[in-house]
Amino acid sequence: MADALVSTILEQIITIARHQVEHEVKLVVGVEKEIEHLKNNFQAIRDVLEDAERKQLKDAAVKHWLNDLKDVSYDMDDVLDEWSTAVLKWEMEEAENALAPKSVVFSFLRSCCFCFRRAEQAENALAPKSVVSSFLCSFCCSFRRVARRHDIAHKIIEVGQKLEDIAKRKAMFGFELHKAIEKEPDRQTTSFVDVSRVHGREDEKKNVISKLLCDSSQEGRKVQVISIVGMGGLGKTTLAQLAYNADEIKTYFEKRIWVCVSHPFDENTVAKAIIEDLSGAAPNLVELEPLCKRISESIEGKKFLLVLDDVWEDNPRKWEPLKESLKCGAPGSRILVTTRKDTVAKMMESDYSLLLGKLTDEECWSVFSQVAFYGRSQDACEMFTEIGRQIVYRCKGLPLAAKTLGGLMQSKTTTEDWDNILSNELWEIEEVEKGIFPPLLLSYYDLPVAIRSCFTYCAMFPKDHVMERGKLIKMWMAQGYLKASPSKEMELVGKGYFEILATRAFFQDFQETDEDSIKFKMHDIVHDFAQFLMKDECFTVETDVLKRQKTESFYERARHAIMTVSNWARFPQSIYNARKLRSLLIRSFNDTAISNPLLELLRKLTYLRLFDLSASQIEEIPSDVGKLLHLRYLDFSYCKWLKELPETICDLYNLQSLDLTWCVAVKKLPQKMRKLIRLRHLEIFGSGVAFLPRGIEELTSLRTLTNFIVSGGGGQSGAANLGELGNLSHLRGTLWIEKLLNVRDVNEAVKAEIKKKKYLIGLYLLFNRDETDLRVDENALVEALQPPSNLQVLCISEFRGTLLPKWIMSLTKLRGLDISHCGSFEVLPPFGRLPYLEKLKIGVKTRKLDVGFLGLGPVNNGSEGISKKGENGEMAPVSAFPKLKELFIWKMEELEGWDGIGMGLGEKDTRTAIMPQLRELEVKGCPKLKALPDYVLTAPLVELRMNECPLLSERYEEEKGEDWHKISHISEIEINYQRSKRPPRKS
Repeated sequence: MADALVSTILEQIITIARHQVEHEVKLVVGVEKEIEHLKNNFQAIRDVLEDAERKQLKDAAVKHWLNDLKDVSYDMDDVLDEWSTAVLKWEMEEAENALAPKSVVFSFLRSCCFCFRRAEQAENALAPKSVVSSFLCSFCCSFRRVARRHDIAHKIIEVGQKLEDIAKRKAMFGFELHKAIEKEPDRQTTSFVDVSRVHGREDEKKNVISKLLCDSSQEGRKVQVISIVGMGGLGKTTLAQLAYNADEIKTYFEKRIWVCVSHPFDENTVAKAIIEDLSGAAPNLVELEPLCKRISESIEGKKFLLVLDDVWEDNPRKWEPLKESLKCGAPGSRILVTTRKDTVAKMMESDYSLLLGKLTDEECWSVFSQVAFYGRSQDACEMFTEIGRQIVYRCKGLPLAAKTLGGLMQSKTTTEDWDNILSNELWEIEEVEKGIFPPLLLSYYDLPVAIRSCFTYCAMFPKDHVMERGKLIKMWMAQGYLKASPSKEMELVGKGYFEILATRAFFQDFQETDEDSIKFKMHDIVHDFAQFLMKDECFTVETDVLKRQKTESFYERARHAIMTVSNWARFPQSIYNARKLRSLLIRSFNDTAISNPLLELLRKLTYLRLFDLSASQIEEIPSDVGKLLHLRYLDFSYCKWLKELPETICDLYNLQSLDLTWCVAVKKLPQKMRKLIRLRHLEIFGSGVAFLPRGIEELTSLRTLTNFIVSGGGGQSGAANLGELGNLSHLRGTLWIEKLLNVRDVNEAVKAEIKKKKYLIGLYLLFNRDETDLRVDENALVEALQPPSNLQVLCISEFRGTLLPKWIMSLTKLRGLDISHCGSFEVLPPFGRLPYLEKLKIGVKTRKLDVGFLGLGPVNNGSEGISKKGENGEMAPVSAFPKLKELFIWKMEELEGWDGIGMGLGEKDTRTAIMPQLRELEVKGCPKLKALPDYVLTAPLVELRMNECPLLSERYEEEKGEDWHKISHISEIEINYQRSKRPPRKS
């Protein structure tokens, strides 16, 4: 952590030393000399930092020295950031003044007493006003700049003196030169190694499932408790997950609830988590008694399974109210507890306790080798097997240790590398969990310093917290952990770091959500390890009790905090003492609890680089937010009561990320957004923003712009037009362009140059409009909005033109296509030819779906389809929709026929395959459709839904419909919103 910070500061110092600024800086005596002195001191310290980082684990004096170094490094980083921000601000002000009318400039000068007197003197001399105002503006600004730089220079000198003292003290520790790892470890071709297979726990899994399903007919209404007990890293949570997700468990229990309890224990938090899992929404209740009553009402008479993961609290009085509320479940209900303490199992009055033992050496080897030897040749595996087994012996039967070391060894390519790990002195470290931390330390210190910082930053989040990759990368950027290069942007560097940490088993439980989003967690032991490394820098506030637990010196050193303000808690005043915080995440469920102290927070925590108020019930943001000059990341997402942003937001020159997702009450953005020239991510999806302010084209650093809303004119004279998108050539991810029918001139769409935005993954074109009389040629407009050829997701909605754009079939990388709420087209393009299309949604006004959209045979222009002749003249095998997995026919109210019945297309044919991978079909709102084509019904469907389709419902009605036999093999069928399940078909 310290090494990464020092490296960052060295880069900043060198940059400033080389930077040729205006002549006024020379008035600040000694700054350049002081910067050179700082650089030398930092370099001398950096040379021994790696050795100091390791020795601090055993030597408290070294740890104290490192803490002092971190404090000074942070201070220096802040001062240098203040310097560079001041330079940027002055440049921006000069640019604005150059564009401002002279009368405005002159009027501004009169507000300054000093300038006012000079102006009067100049006017008496009959000098031209334009010359006078220009001269005075320059004079006044120069004066302020010199004073400001003089102030910063003093700060640099002051911090430099502290650093010099630390540099002198390093001699007393006898540090050795130990070069830190700079090169990133080699990564395999896949992002994550598949480590989902569990080794050595089959018997335990069967045992736990058997106890959960055990007949309890003689037990009355008693809810049995089953406990899994064992030390950290043995796989207790994994075993509970295996049981929880087993098919027989899903079928047996009406309700399944999973709650991570962890430490410290809070009855209200656990109760709220149970209710939220049961109902899907957090309860608006404060006291424990009504919470317990809600739990009882939700599970009464129902057979439930409640998993309480990672329980530490063994005080029966704290558990009694919750236990009582769970007694009204139906016979057969179960509570499954995982814990490291056998006293918890006794306190919970467990009917059965499974003491989880360590893996055998062979089982441990299986876990290790699966990861360490992934992608290696047989010869390489044999070469490393002997050393590998010695390393596995040191894992002491702990699966987490084996998995972590497997990830570490995956990047080691020589026997010398493997020997170095086996003989490393870190094996001798024993902290917190004996046998667990040494493998984690080995993997941690084998990482480059920048990636170490990315990992330890995650210590700030609570246990079992679900993180999102894109959001975490933006947080890393805000802290300065990611450095761009000419060939790789910061976001891509962050993705690479994430993959390395995932491979090392520092992250787990991956879940892909949309196009480019991954959610994940940290194992609780890995989280403990991260907090062990960052225990002097991170803290969590839930109530004001922390004020009595931490010393004043702790708050002075704290840099990252997450604070939860519940309905029943006072605002924790202790947070004001942490004046050097760089990250603050606030979770508030009470408007008054956070709104009142927010102004004080902004005034005292002036070093914030990241401020997250997401999902808080605030209504306004104080204008003082504009004084947080270091701020890079600002998150107001899901603040549904927030009405507007202050114009001072535009003074945050360093801002990189602004998130207003689902801020439904925010109707407009600050007018001078163009000043945020370092903004890279602007997220306004689901917000009430009606238009983007003019000048958005100047934000050329933007990588994310979730929505562009075309203004309908009227009083929105400050709105950007569509053509301003043309300047934003670096946009990535998904872009929604809304209210396209407000476009006055098709040339604006041409200027937007969507086709040149080669990094876009998804494009949503919404042809809606404000209530105006504007008319535009929709066919020409959609043609002008051609996206890049590598687009993966396309949606065209509310389009009323007569032809879909010609460019659709050139998008050969499409995985998702949505043409819905659209008008009537004479023909549909041959979508079946799109080779990678996995999801298709069609919602157009047409009477017939012919086979043309399959792309087989002649199509509308008379050209040949995709059938091809082989060398012997016979037809070669062809496929329509070769990758399609999901098909939605949606709200096609005029659709009467869907060709394919009786045409031979549904029969087994060695030459033609139609939708060979189709798993899910939904037909909704098609009241005139009479039947489904045979080629669809013979596809390997797993799920079929037919809703608001009376003729289809009658034809395929269960047991009664004439064609019921054609769909009876499908596992899940929904007709008129009534679902039925069958055993999965055998492959």
